[in-house]
Amino acid sequence: MQRKEFKLGDVVRMKKPHPCGSYNWQVIRMGADIKIKCQGCGRIVMLPRLEFERKMVRVEQSSTPS
Repeated sequence: MQRKEFKLGDVVRMKKPHPCGSYNWQVIRMGADIKIKCQGCGRIVMLPRLEFERKMVRVEQSSTPS
């Protein structure tokens, strides 16, 4: 399985929506666990890195323009 590329501050799209209806989350902490913040309601969730990579679809908005 190829590792997905994402950086601190990126907004990522997840496979399933949050109960508030938003699919987009911002990466706010990286390590063995990934902490993400819902862009709809502001809820913060922490997931193990492997679970996060399985549930992430793509990077919607990069933190640094290239």
